[in-house]
Amino acid sequence: MPVRESEELVTRVVLWFDDARRDLPWRAPDRTPWGVLVSEVMLQQTPVVRVEPAWRAWLERWPTPADLAAASTADVLRAWDRLGYPRRALRLQECARALVERHGGAVPDDETALRALPGVGEYTAAAVRAFAFGRRSVVVDTNVRRVLARAVGGVALPAPHPTAAERATATAVVPADDAEAAAWAAASMELGALVCTARSPRCGECPVRDLCAWRRAGFPDDEHAHRRRTQAWHGTDRQCRGRILAVLRAAHAPVAHEELDGAGTDDAQVERCLGSLVVDGLVARRPDGRYALPTG
Repeated sequence: MPVRESEELVTRVVLWFDDARRDLPWRAPDRTPWGVLVSEVMLQQTPVVRVEPAWRAWLERWPTPADLAAASTADVLRAWDRLGYPRRALRLQECARALVERHGGAVPDDETALRALPGVGEYTAAAVRAFAFGRRSVVVDTNVRRVLARAVGGVALPAPHPTAAERATATAVVPADDAEAAAWAAASMELGALVCTARSPRCGECPVRDLCAWRRAGFPDDEHAHRRRTQAWHGTDRQCRGRILAVLRAAHAPVAHEELDGAGTDDAQVERCLGSLVVDGLVARRPDGRYALPTG
């Protein structure tokens, strides 16, 4: 995409965002860098509608990294409840402890320092830098990848896994100015979430439809469709693990093995999932053979 057209893309999407943005608590003027970091971890593979109430409760209970660092791991896992992928809760607590030990309990604005924290990868570090501190960074999540794939690349959907070419395109589009770059990061993500959606894009509402290479090409089909896998949920180990954790979260005392027998499709699956939960640090096996959330 030519530089002038790229600048026009950014300008229009940011202007659209000024009116279309959702009123989310981690975007409020009184947000803290810690609150932004918590939101980014919670939003990984979890819809906003489920995250918002959990985020509010979490920040009310643990408003600073020091608060979470001192919490019981069992309490942390109970508070995470059904957000899914509960290892994120453990990594977030490890991150809080690292912030206390390395940064005096404050979230740093340096991307290298952020990426050195437990559970913080390239995307999360860039997002925190942009959304918490208003600094230039290359923020590329699933929504941004889709917007750039269509508007710039002319394809229906990006490849299943990010490529070096995608990274180069995303970097080239980001404005040099800190404030403009941060605004683009938020706006492009919102456009992908609300308009340029994966299955039913609302092209008639898109502020850059006349610039979109995918539209100009006649909306070609997804060339990577054969590489995409959809994972069933019912009967999977993920479902079994979730059921086991739900029982332990609700229990007021360690739980005997037989109380968990109905969590899976058979005894072998329950044994396998219990073993993996123990290895992941999400469940503790007591000396008497009963199970409980780890105390931390």
